[in-house]
Amino acid sequence: MALQIFRTKHVQSYDDAEQSLKRCLSAWDLTFLGVGAIIGTGIFVLTGIAAATQAGPAVVLSFIIAGFACIFAALSYAELSAAIGGCGSAYGYTYAAFGELFAFIIGWDLLLEYGIAVAAVANGWSSYLNKALSALAIPLPEALTKAPKLGGIINLPASLIILILMVLLIIGVKQSAKANNAMVCVKLITISIFIGVAVFNVHPENWHPFMPFGWFQTLPDGKTTGVLAGASMVFFAYVGFDAVSTAAEEAKNPQRDLPFGIITSLVFCTVVYIVVAGLLTGVVHYSQLNVESPVAHALNLIGFNWASALISTGVIAGLTTVMLVLYYGLTRIVFAMSRDGLLSAFFCKVNQTTQTPVRIIVLCGLIISLIAGLMPLGDLAELVNIGTLAAFAFVCLGVIILRITQPDLPRPFRSPFSPLFPVLGMLSCSGLMLFLPTLTWLRFVIWLVIGLIVYFTYSMHNSQLSENK
Repeated sequence: MALQIFRTKHVQSYDDAEQSLKRCLSAWDLTFLGVGAIIGTGIFVLTGIAAATQAGPAVVLSFIIAGFACIFAALSYAELSAAIGGCGSAYGYTYAAFGELFAFIIGWDLLLEYGIAVAAVANGWSSYLNKALSALAIPLPEALTKAPKLGGIINLPASLIILILMVLLIIGVKQSAKANNAMVCVKLITISIFIGVAVFNVHPENWHPFMPFGWFQTLPDGKTTGVLAGASMVFFAYVGFDAVSTAAEEAKNPQRDLPFGIITSLVFCTVVYIVVAGLLTGVVHYSQLNVESPVAHALNLIGFNWASALISTGVIAGLTTVMLVLYYGLTRIVFAMSRDGLLSAFFCKVNQTTQTPVRIIVLCGLIISLIAGLMPLGDLAELVNIGTLAAFAFVCLGVIILRITQPDLPRPFRSPFSPLFPVLGMLSCSGLMLFLPTLTWLRFVIWLVIGLIVYFTYSMHNSQLSENK
């Protein structure tokens, strides 16, 4: 049994298999997927919350710290995505480096990351939609825009947008990519408008004190504050660049295009985050930003109602791309695990007309729709972060392990200064996990325990690598 759970999976191509996906995405499609996933809730929603409750104007430093952790991880992702490929992202890399049990744990972890991330973004999307409708004097009833925990019945817009995206993903990945590209352009125009207005309305006194919460402290109720705690929270803003690697099996030239898409999208988005966070806290005092739509709220406060309404509309399109890409990534990870036998083979059937895994798309859509409607944003975001950080740390370690165990594996892209950069990525991601609240850790452990039960009762015996098959 000990040998079974550590069996590794060799690099394998599914291009000619019945359960294969269509290669149709270019390098720029992949880059836009990355930008579409990264620039969203982090910049339009969490920036204000992190500034108001955890870091103050020093939220800029939080973004820089989280960005460095991500850049080290991104270089590792680029190396493994080019060398190993596959649609399972970190799950597939872990299978090759550490063996089946660890691969299942990371895959299970990624299901939590992507699924909850889509639900969390849907919450932010709903808030901006209602703000736009309120500006038109047709607000939705509160009972239909809030989770039960916040006094409502269901967050109906959050649930419905997931179902709409479900239909788009069923139609096909190339069509989804085209829709994503168009919405990314709208999102970038929106950010440009904010920067153009904000840069002439900065009041430097709003940046004082710059670090009102210090570097880090744990409050009596177990919550954490400070720049490092803020970095752990805004790390959610970077969730998404790894979704590019889930598209390896649908990329036209994955060895060349995946590293380009991952690194280009991450570097571009990091610069945008730093600029917007600095301007946002310079335009209004950080204490006024603890709202779910801080960018539009800040412009309202300084009297630019027209810009606020325009940005709310652009943000709605922008957050839609985040949900679309993360939802897409989730379905490809479930698909990869199902094809390997670690989840039911029922899910890995590809529709011959659309060449998409329709069963997975529908199941994930229905579950996420319920979560988005019934859980509030704050609880969702922290759960996503811990899962993502764990996956990133494993990918960085995987680069080091595979350099030792498979030195002759073709590597079209190599992470520079190895093992230094992978080690720095592993340490920074693991370190950020320590600054998350205790309750988040408890929920994470419960999810992993459920996963281990699934593995030892089903996955281990049904794996494609199982000796009993």
